Amino acid sequence: MTLRPDGFDLDHHGDLEVGHGLVDLAVNVRAGTPPGWLVEEIGASLTDLAGYPRQDAALAAVAARHQRDPAQILLTAGAAEAFVLIARAFRPKHPVIVHPQFTEPEAALRSAGHLVDRVLLSAADGFVLDARVVPADADLVVVGNPTNPTSVLHPADELRELARPGRILVVDEAFMDAVPGEPESLVGASIPGLVVVRSLTKTWGLAGLRVGYVVAAPGLIEQLAAVQAHWPVSTPALAAAIACSNERALAEASEAAVELDRQRAHLLAGLGCAGVSTYGVARGPFVLVHVAGALGLREQLRERGFAVRRGDTFPGLGPDWLRIAVRPEAVTDAFLKVWQDLLG
Repeated sequence: MTLRPDGFDLDHHGDLEVGHGLVDLAVNVRAGTPPGWLVEEIGASLTDLAGYPRQDAALAAVAARHQRDPAQILLTAGAAEAFVLIARAFRPKHPVIVHPQFTEPEAALRSAGHLVDRVLLSAADGFVLDARVVPADADLVVVGNPTNPTSVLHPADELRELARPGRILVVDEAFMDAVPGEPESLVGASIPGLVVVRSLTKTWGLAGLRVGYVVAAPGLIEQLAAVQAHWPVSTPALAAAIACSNERALAEASEAAVELDRQRAHLLAGLGCAGVSTYGVARGPFVLVHVAGALGLREQLRERGFAVRRGDTFPGLGPDWLRIAVRPEAVTDAFLKVWQDLLG
């Protein structure tokens, strides 16, 4: 564990919460994934492992999925690698991270020697972004949409307000395909300085495969590619990128997003009946809750077989916050019963 000077462990992630025999409500990967057809597509690529990975087909597939040019796409070993490349490729004088959000962008920037400033969104305001709170001289701004861990989906128009000459605007859309219709996505926008980061991990259950991508103007893609290692994405990961970009996959992801909406509403209703406080409108595959004594409650839940994500490692939050992944109703009901017994 690497503690920053302010005490936040930016290297802590949900997978560290999971243990043998625990029901996983800590990691935001869709239940029941990867689907069988995707496993078959990935498995079929294993006969090509003797050759070095060739990206052309995967770049074309991802570009077509977003109606972009392949020169606007950079394939990465998960979204995490994208943040490392951003930290290496760009030399901002005043980088700003909008928190609470995924800690990997800040960790990557700090590891690359950048002095990072934070803008903290308020629970009282529902963790909703107000572009005016970002310093005008910030020349690199990172924001998640929908944001992990708050689950808030920021309006695209508000994000556009962050763009300005000389600024690189990084929007982490790792969970955007979990939102029906992706209404606030900027992946197809032509905004100078915009860098959109995407992941195939969450919807398709590919955390162990490591595959994601960046969408940006060709000049920015060239800068990122210049600091990327050769052959960064494996042949099986390239096969996954192709398979997850076709019409069948997009239709399945769309159906999964609608189902997720229903499952999340079920979870929120159960939490509400238990008197738990939530802030903002949750749109991601997880919810953020505020409850007194959350860290102790988290340990009690583990003793009863459920793993949830602690919130105190996210800048802007504290020891009374927990993140809970959305799961099918039967799993949620079992969790809620234990939750209510403990708070009883």
